[in-house]
Amino acid sequence: MNPVIVLVRPQLGENIGKAARAMLNFGLVEMRLVSPRDGWPNPSAGPAASGADIVLEKAQVFETVADAVADCAHVYATTVRKRGITKPVVTPEVAAGDIRAAQGRAAILFGPERSGLETDDVALARTIITVPINPEFGSLNLAQAVILVAYEWSKGAALESPPAVDLDPPAPQEELEGMIEQLDAMLADSGYYFPPDRTPTTRRTLRTMLTKPGWSSQEMRTFRGVLSALNGRKQHRSNGDKQG
Repeated sequence: MNPVIVLVRPQLGENIGKAARAMLNFGLVEMRLVSPRDGWPNPSAGPAASGADIVLEKAQVFETVADAVADCAHVYATTVRKRGITKPVVTPEVAAGDIRAAQGRAAILFGPERSGLETDDVALARTIITVPINPEFGSLNLAQAVILVAYEWSKGAALESPPAVDLDPPAPQEELEGMIEQLDAMLADSGYYFPPDRTPTTRRTLRTMLTKPGWSSQEMRTFRGVLSALNGRKQHRSNGDKQG
C-alpha cells in the first residue's frame, strides 16, 4: 500500500503544487494537508503542479496532524534537526523498505517551509526519517524533501512481496491515541502530574515510551512511577526531586 504524504501547515500554494508534482513523478497520489496557511483549494497550486492534477484533486484537508494520520498504523516524521525526542531514526531508503514490508497504512509527515515540523508533530510519529546532508547547509525546500522520500519509495516498488509470516496488522494511530488519552486521564485523576510545570515534559516522555520499541532506564523509571500512581502509592516529593 502506497504511503500517504502529509503536508503539515504548508504555507504557499506553489509549494503544495510542486510537492504534488514530485509525488506523481514516483507514483504517489494521496496527499493530505493539515491547516494550509492560505486555505484550500489554492489557485497557485495547479500551475506549479505541472499536470499532477490528480494529486491536488484527491487532496484532503484536516485540522490537526492527529486527524490526518488517524487511520495509519505507521507514522514517519521527516526532520534534519535533533529535537530531544528519542525515536528510531532511518534514511528514506530504509523507511521505504520498512513501509513496503509492513502491514497497514503508512503516513509520512513534512513540516511547513519556514520552520519544519514542531516538536509535538514529531512526537506523534513512531519513526524519524532524515537524510545525510551538509551540516553547514541543511535546508531543503518542501518539494525537495518530498522527492527524496518518494524516489526511494519508487526504487523498490517492483520488488514488493508479502511478509513471510501472516501477522496481525498493527493498531492504527487512532487506537494508539485513544490508549494514550485514556492513560493520561487516569494519571491526571490520580495526581501523578506533579509539579505542574513538569507536566508537559512528563506527558512527552510517556508518549515517547508508548510509541517506540526499546526503553531507556529513564523511561523505565517513569513507567514505574506510573504504576505506583495507579496503585495509589505515589507521593509528591518536596525535597526538590522531580518526576520522570
